[in-house]
Order: sequence, then structure tokens, then C-alpha cells
Amino acid sequence: MSSQPLTNRMSPEDLEAIKQAKHHMENIGFVMKGLNKLGNSLDSTIKKIPAKQQLWLQKQVNKSLTLVVKSNLVTMQNGKTFKKPSNKTYKALVTTTGALSGVLGSTTGIGTAIFASELAVSTKFMMRSILDIARSHGENLQDFETQMACMQVFALGGKSKDDDGLETSYYTMRLALNSAAKGASAYVAKNGVQGLNKMLIASSNPLMKLIGIIAGRFSIQVSEKFVAQAIPVLGAVGGGTINFVFLNHFQTVAEAHFKMRSLERKYGNELVISTYNNLKI
Repeated sequence: MSSQPLTNRMSPEDLEAIKQAKHHMENIGFVMKGLNKLGNSLDSTIKKIPAKQQLWLQKQVNKSLTLVVKSNLVTMQNGKTFKKPSNKTYKALVTTTGALSGVLGSTTGIGTAIFASELAVSTKFMMRSILDIARSHGENLQDFETQMACMQVFALGGKSKDDDGLETSYYTMRLALNSAAKGASAYVAKNGVQGLNKMLIASSNPLMKLIGIIAGRFSIQVSEKFVAQAIPVLGAVGGGTINFVFLNHFQTVAEAHFKMRSLERKYGNELVISTYNNLKI
């Protein structure tokens, strides 16, 4: 199919928005690549993380994401309004926790404990930021499907070590995540949001399966962050910089993701997906 008829049906501004979104989604690379300026060779170092430590990191990622889902479900269940994140509090927490982990080193005894706490806090506040970005693009935060779209950002902003060119396609990954989310959505349609709390208790259910898929991709970026903060010599400034880069990356992905969703509502999925696939970046 020629891309010319497709471009004629969209405004130049929306075409440029899709092009920018594709640039961000298809050229993710390492979240921490900019930190190489600090003297870290992350790619080779990550491969040297012991299996036991990799398992620990995976467990911390799953725990952090599950806590985020639980927190959001409580808000939805009680009919509360999702508050906009406090920029001052957010920046203070990011700077403080990053500084502590940077000074002590993430692989030291105390440093490892701080890293785990920091990951839980940063994931929580990152999710709040993602929710706010979703809201700015016209999403209804009380809708369970929107909540799942926000969770997808953690997977869309990461890579699996087994990825190839096809698997890292934005829409290919979204299709896989949507397929995994169908079971949870069907459960909500039948039992309401209240019933999801039971799903978070059992380890084998559609929602926990989806969290596992997301965690598998998110953990690659967490590993990069862990390695970058492993060297105490980076100090407080380095630790704060690492957190800034880490969180800014996922905010960028969220902006692209929810812009695409807003254009899908405006033009329809078929046209937007076709335009995305045909555009050159």
C-alpha cells in the first residue's frame, strides 16, 4: 500500500507527531547510554551480574510493579481522583534516593537495601507521572484499560535480551501486551475492580501474568540502573543523574505512547497503524 494516500488524510502536525513517536519507540537502545560519559561500560558489565543477583533484581521489579497496581486499584475502587504528581516531592525523592545509592554503591550491603527501596519509590512516582501524561492526552484514569495502557509503558520503554528487529516493533509489542491483558479485562468486566485484589494474591492469573511480561522487559533497564549505581565513586551527583536519565526516558516513552493512542481515537486504528508502519525515520 502506498503511503501517499495515508498522508493526505492526516494533518501535517499529526504526521510529524507519529514520526516523532516512531523515532522514540523504535530507537530505544540502552536507557543509560548517555551515562557512558561518566565512564561506565554498561553493556559488558550487565552480562557479568551473577545469576543470583539477577533473580533478586527480577523479584524487586515484580514487587515494585505489583505495589503500583495495588495502589492504583485502591484509588479506583474507592472512586478517588488520581492526583497530579507533586513535582517538588518527586524531584526531592529522586535526588535523595539516587544520591544515597550513588554514594554507597548499589551492590554494597546497605546500598542494595537502599536500591530496592529506591526502585519501589521511583516506580511509584514514575507511574504517577505516566498517569498524568495519559490524562493530558485525554485518557480516563478511572478506566481499567487505561490503567493497563499506563503499565505497558514500563515494557514499551524496555528491551528483552532476546529481542530482534521484529520483536521490538512498537505495535508488535502492544499487540502481545494487549493479548495478555484480555484475561484481566474480562475478569474486571465480570467482577468489577473490587475482584482484582484477589487476582494480586494468587501467582497464576491473567493480571499477574501481564505484570510478569512487563517486569521481564523493565528489568533490563533496572539492571542498567543497578550497574550504573554500583560504583560508589559516582557519588551523590552521579546517583541523581542516573535517576534523572532513568525516569526521563520512561516519561518520553509515555508521551509517545499516549500520543499514538489519542491519534488512534481521532483517525481510527487502521489508518494510524498503517501510517506508522509506512513512515521512514
